[in-house]
Parts: sequence; C-alpha cells; structure tokens
Amino acid sequence: MTDDRARVTTPAEEPGVVLDVRDAVRHYALRRRSLREPRRSVHAVDGVSIQLRSGRTLGIVGESGCGKSTLGRLITGLETPTTGSVKVGADGTPAAVASGSGTVQAVFQDPASALDPRMRVRESIGEALGRVGKDERERRVGEALAAVGLTSEFGSRYPHELSGGQQQRVCIARAIVDEPDLILLDEAVSSLDASLQAQILDLLERLQRETGTAYVFISHDLRAVRQVSHSVAVMYLGQVVEQAPAEAFDRGLLHPYAVALRSTEPQILDDEADPIERIVLRGEPPSAVNPPAGCRFAPRCPIVDDHCRRIAPDLVEAASDHLVRCHKPGELSLSGVARTGAGMPAEA
Repeated sequence: MTDDRARVTTPAEEPGVVLDVRDAVRHYALRRRSLREPRRSVHAVDGVSIQLRSGRTLGIVGESGCGKSTLGRLITGLETPTTGSVKVGADGTPAAVASGSGTVQAVFQDPASALDPRMRVRESIGEALGRVGKDERERRVGEALAAVGLTSEFGSRYPHELSGGQQQRVCIARAIVDEPDLILLDEAVSSLDASLQAQILDLLERLQRETGTAYVFISHDLRAVRQVSHSVAVMYLGQVVEQAPAEAFDRGLLHPYAVALRSTEPQILDDEADPIERIVLRGEPPSAVNPPAGCRFAPRCPIVDDHCRRIAPDLVEAASDHLVRCHKPGELSLSGVARTGAGMPAEA
C-alpha cells in the first residue's frame, strides 16, 4: 500500500486492536505435470491488510472462490501466510501461535459436523477450556449454555438430540466459554432457516454487547453481514477491493464490483424509496492461477478502460474509514449506469 493515508498502524499504536492482518498472502503451489512445466500457484489471498478492534464486527463478503474462507483460516491459525503476517489478541500474537490458546475461536457453517457425535454437549463445550478444575469447568460450561439461551439440561444431550439451531448455539457456547478476544464466524448462519438465522444473529449481537468480543463475520449473505457488522470488506479474486462502514452499503459504495454485489440484495421498498436495478456482470471471474496484470475486476467491469487493464490499482482511502481499490471509484451507480458515461453499461 503506497498511500500514507491508508497506512496500517501496529497494535501498540492502536489500543484495543485484536486483529492485525498485514499484507497477508496465501498461495497454493500446484503440482507440475512435467519438469518442463513452469511452477504455478493458486493466488487464494493476495496482499490483504485489515485491522479490527475489540467489540467490533468486520463482515467479509464476496463470491465463492474470492478468498474469504482462506483468509478465515489464516486468522484462526489453521494455515500460515506465504508472506505477510496475521496477529491476534491484545498482545499481537501470531495467529499460528495463538491457535488453540483460546485467544481466537471459530464457528463454522455446519454445526452437526463441528460437534463430536460421541461427546455430550457439556463435554464439547468444556473441551475448549483445557485443563481447569472440575467445579470451575462445570460452572463456566453452565454459564456459557445460559448465555446462548440453553438450560443446563442440554449439557447431558448428544448432538443428534438437538435441532440445527440448538447445535449452532452449542457451537457458539463452545466459542465463548474461554472468553476469547476474537471469534471467526464462517457462514455461521447460512445453513439455518430464516427464523433461526434471525435468532442467532440477535444472539451474537447481544453477546458482543455483553462481552466486548470482536467478530469476523464471513458470509455470502450480504443482508446478514450488514445486520451484524460495523464495517464490511468486499473481496474479489484474493484481494480486498473495498472496505467501508456498514452504513455505506445503502448508497455509498464506490467499487463497481461492490456496487454490483449490493444490487443483488433483495429489497423491501417503502413508498419513498427508489428501486435498485440489478447489475448483472458478464463472464466468470478470471483464474486465480493467472490473475490479470491490471485490475483483477477489469474483465467483468462495466466501466473498464485500457488504463484499468494495464495498471493494477492500489487500495487507498477515499473517505474516512473507507478504502477502495479502483481507478474510477464511484463512477458506477446502483441504477446500473456509469455516472460519467465512461465504458459500457452493465446488462439489466
């Protein structure tokens, strides 16, 4: 990042920071079919820098394959970056070192597969506490169950005896029982029906108010992300293309991809609201093995020009707490047309 206005500070400079991702890269080498074949890699995450303070939620959205789940694995320490750094907790511990320490926990999409079918609920939750006394373990497990709206009676049940919503509450109880600084929620409500989603989202917001835990909320569901997030990062082909306060997603988005993504969200209109025309992007995302030399969104962008195809844009600060990676920020509106007339309009 070359713009000093978008300079990332260190946890020591920024009190309360519990996640500091700095120029994180994660490439996966592909097996060569012959010695003559050049080495190739999948560019899953390519130079991501983000920060998150205690008590705040960062939402991460994007298409399948954009790198958001790989970024989640880097944050939880399940994988290490090829280059760059990922630090978690108030003391800035590398994520790979902090993994398993209770500093960062995770809640994933399928609660049934996340729970050991041979373990009772109290055992699954208590496992996250490590070595503590029996009385202390029982007390904290009981408090965690109560915090997610389950009685102590649920502690004696096995996962198959619970509904999907109850299973996800158990996963959340297991995540909060050791009072982590940060919880990663990777598609944590996508497998639930609408009513259960609303309950779990309300639960997460209440727990955050009570504990001050920071969340990274990864989802393809922009509605859910906007509900619980203070800021939202939009990823495309391994990079953050826009990061903005959640309220900017109503009308203030600047990157053409983020605008197109926002246009797909279902709308509930009142008499005074203007409808948002859906912007349909042409083509498929480029290969993550061989990303475009210029802007990675250029092959699908409705307002692309030759400069976009040749020169890769930097992620720069367009407004307070609003970063964008685009040569022509704000030129595509939610009506699906270019504001300046540059480029061709998207399909309706």
